[in-house]
Amino acid sequence: MKRPWRTILPLVLLVMFSSAPAGAEPAGTMTFAVHVTIATRWLDPAETDAEITPFMMFYALHDALVKPMPSSLNAPSLAESWTVSKDGRVWEFVLRKGARFHNGDPVTGEDVKFSFERYRGAAAPIFRERVREVQVVDPGRVRFSLKEPWPDFMTFYGTSASGAAWIVPKKYVEKVGEDGFRRAPVGAGPYKFVSLQPGIELVLEAFDGYWRKTPAVKRLVLRSIPDEATRAAALKRGEVDIAYFLNGPIADDVRRTPGLTLTATRTNGVLFLMFPDQWTAGSPWADRRVRLAASPAIDRQTINEAESLGFSGPTGNIVPRHQEFALAIPPDPYDPKRAKALLAEAGYPHGLDAGEFTPFPPYNSMGEAIANYLNAVGIRTRVRTMERAALLSAWRDKKLKGLFVGATGSAGNASTRLESLATARGVLSYGSIPEVESLFQAQIQEMDRKKREDLLLQIQRIVQERVVFAPIWENGFIRAFGPRVEEAGLTLIPAFPYSGPLEDLRLKR
Repeated sequence: MKRPWRTILPLVLLVMFSSAPAGAEPAGTMTFAVHVTIATRWLDPAETDAEITPFMMFYALHDALVKPMPSSLNAPSLAESWTVSKDGRVWEFVLRKGARFHNGDPVTGEDVKFSFERYRGAAAPIFRERVREVQVVDPGRVRFSLKEPWPDFMTFYGTSASGAAWIVPKKYVEKVGEDGFRRAPVGAGPYKFVSLQPGIELVLEAFDGYWRKTPAVKRLVLRSIPDEATRAAALKRGEVDIAYFLNGPIADDVRRTPGLTLTATRTNGVLFLMFPDQWTAGSPWADRRVRLAASPAIDRQTINEAESLGFSGPTGNIVPRHQEFALAIPPDPYDPKRAKALLAEAGYPHGLDAGEFTPFPPYNSMGEAIANYLNAVGIRTRVRTMERAALLSAWRDKKLKGLFVGATGSAGNASTRLESLATARGVLSYGSIPEVESLFQAQIQEMDRKKREDLLLQIQRIVQERVVFAPIWENGFIRAFGPRVEEAGLTLIPAFPYSGPLEDLRLKR
């Protein structure tokens, strides 16, 4: 599906913006061109949705007991060690001595307990259901007691599957209040908060008391530049050092520009079609054949080459292949004739009006390409774009109808991914299948790894056969950095789309 404007207009804009003079940043500053509008709530771990975007900020401002790092998916951070009881019900963490918040207060067990109980993000219902209590044994030791053995406790707690392990200062939050904390957050990470212009720019400065190391880059500026051509132009002019999310002809132009380095990573992110009305009796989407028709209507590889230079991986599963317990499911091949035949078989020989189609921002051009393919086989849609935070809020509140592109980039495994999207308790799920619910409950407490894997593979096959989703691809996230950067941190943490650890960033001297 050719769209000349997609190729020509961004390059015209890129040339126009590149002709402007470069602006100078203060010495020791690294500036990022961020592809999303920075939301105030993304500075607070308690608000974490089941997506990766807030961790762009968390790795700067905050620290976690345990988090993904270059060495491990569950790397010791504010906790220097932990143990688990033989029955799998008790986890005890020993806090790192000398770790402190930006205001000078030490990180204590009370902060850990407070942060966990304050957490109200996407995984909060799961924790409330499975954690009996959190006890402060002493200022440097915290004990989590589970109601039942839960093999995925650390998968949820110690990765980006949730933000529950990221620690905030209890005394400070209680002093300034929830709104005050969001306006001026204090954390235990490598960078301190300086200022925020919501939707425009976040400024941070190095915290010389960070336990791991003092950051080499003294000042970070995260600048919201939602327009892709403008981000690329700012990188070419030297106004920013790192630009996130570059695609198609713009990414190709950056790749061919001397002095700029393009890099991509296959992240935990998977993009997929959501059919929220499949759970509504009488809806066309309640018919499996209609949902199935949408999948072969899409030429995934052609969109992949056009939008992400082939770096993404077309797939038939919402669980990325590299995650534990994932079932490798190939994508449906592009077959518009089959799509039309399925629609006719379902009683729609002339197609159907499918209502609104909402892309997942900032992947709007990808969404438009998908809509074009759907329209070509008779699934007629009207593209409606939304700001990212608004879409995520509407998704969680079950207000999105018609068709929309879903995405999640959180870490974890097949169980954590399926729980949020395919079970009744999932914050991003519109409905569930009784057989899936039964199998999911069985695997939650199964301590035998092979038996558990078999259950999770069975669930993934059922989700595929019932066409609960139409997976598109495992996202190949494209970034680029300029000539001032010695270490961009873009390949240090496996599957992490952003720079990190931020204390490891370096500028050339």
